[in-house]
Amino acid sequence: MPISIHYGLTVLIWGLTWTAIRLQVESAPVDMAVFYRFVLASLVALGGLALLRRLPELSWSQHRWLVLQGLTLYSVNFLLIYRAAEAMTSGLLAVVFSLAALFNALNGWLLMGLRPSARIYPAVGLGLSGVTLLFWHDLSLGNATLASILFALAGTYWFSVGNLISLKVRAADIPLLAGNAWAMLYGALVLGGWCLVQDVSWFVPSAGAFWSATVFLAIPGSIIAFYSYITVIRTVGADKAGYATVLFPVVALSVSTWLEGFEWSVTAVIGAALALLGNYVLFRKASVPVAGKVQYGKE
Repeated sequence: MPISIHYGLTVLIWGLTWTAIRLQVESAPVDMAVFYRFVLASLVALGGLALLRRLPELSWSQHRWLVLQGLTLYSVNFLLIYRAAEAMTSGLLAVVFSLAALFNALNGWLLMGLRPSARIYPAVGLGLSGVTLLFWHDLSLGNATLASILFALAGTYWFSVGNLISLKVRAADIPLLAGNAWAMLYGALVLGGWCLVQDVSWFVPSAGAFWSATVFLAIPGSIIAFYSYITVIRTVGADKAGYATVLFPVVALSVSTWLEGFEWSVTAVIGAALALLGNYVLFRKASVPVAGKVQYGKE
């Protein structure tokens, strides 16, 4: 499958998850809702691979990388981001999370010696400006506490670290689907432990909307989207892949226009255009990546 399809799937599915998350957390505490998401995702993925006899035996050293991936991509980052959302407008949260592209570039350079593409900086500049204008109304409300901002930054940074760990998982020769399935299970165990520590009241939600949203978040939103996203990371690098976090708010607001009556202002339209322009700057005339190789810093 062309890498552009994986990239487009990531942006489209994650843009749709905003609505699903809202439906899910209306019927259950946030921590429990995320727990159910990754329990279901890991069981479906591991069960499916086992039935197809494509679940390989992995060594303890390989599982250690998957535990780290579970901590960074499928548990702690969600807890931090959801905590931020409790005292911050969704617009400001989207602006902060779009910093993932910049964090990916800087972390890859500082932690792994991977020099980012020179195009990432103007592209991220356009993207951040675009997302800021896209949510200008929310930002003008000024609804955020210092703690919520710190939670959002920490969650975004932790997500970025997980992006780089996914490269280590690949280097450890772990198949992508199986690795993601185990990492989601470890993430679910962390989330379950957190719920116990927090003394969350356990119950099985009865609302049909909750389970519809949870199935969507678990299968397309987690199994498919993270498979596609990590495929993009492995092919074009974490710096360029991270730009997906700039584009999926555009999809989310497009869905909101249909479902919730979101009205596009002039600033929102300009913001969406800048976000798309940043994507063009980042990927235009890019050399076709060699399958299976991560390319950094190439124009």
